Amino acid sequence: MHQLAFYFDCSSPWTYLAFEQALQRFPAAAVEIIWKPILVGGLFNTVNPSVYATRAQPVPAKAAYAQKDLQDWARQLQLIIGQPPVFPVNSVKAMRGAFVALEKGCLVPYARAVFQAYWRDLIDISQDPALHAIVESVGLEAADFFARIAQPEYKDRLRVTTEELAARGGFGSPTLFLNGEDMYFGNDRLWLIAQRLGL
Repeated sequence: MHQLAFYFDCSSPWTYLAFEQALQRFPAAAVEIIWKPILVGGLFNTVNPSVYATRAQPVPAKAAYAQKDLQDWARQLQLIIGQPPVFPVNSVKAMRGAFVALEKGCLVPYARAVFQAYWRDLIDISQDPALHAIVESVGLEAADFFARIAQPEYKDRLRVTTEELAARGGFGSPTLFLNGEDMYFGNDRLWLIAQRLGL
């Protein structure tokens, strides 16, 4: 049994692609995916502030190609990825909530619902009513969910995994570690992991 630590923030479209790819490519009998919610904005602030300069002064040709590349991957994986009117989005509540979903055994449907709400349905996932609908759609109790994510424990857990990724050399989402310290960054590296595992 191989282990794949998957550090992720649902505010990234490339992470949405990698999330779905990982579930499609890696059979549960062969690969245990260890889900590691992070706050990518916190990671950028700590180790990769150049992201903000790139957003402020994008290279037009590169930005246009990035959009084409994103849509090529979305078609390949049969996903819909649009352009949310709120971007970047504050995903802190959604990502704290991922720890609640982990505890309740519904991380995958929860994260998928967050990805779909933001990237497919273009809903602002920072807003409580949007998150409320997501939570109920996966069978979680909303009052309990919102009470938990306001607690210091869940705030700390998100901070700790974000700091953990920075300490391991990570700088963005998605970042994956295969069987310990073998690091991969980005959606397109899932192919390399699959090849490494012979899958």
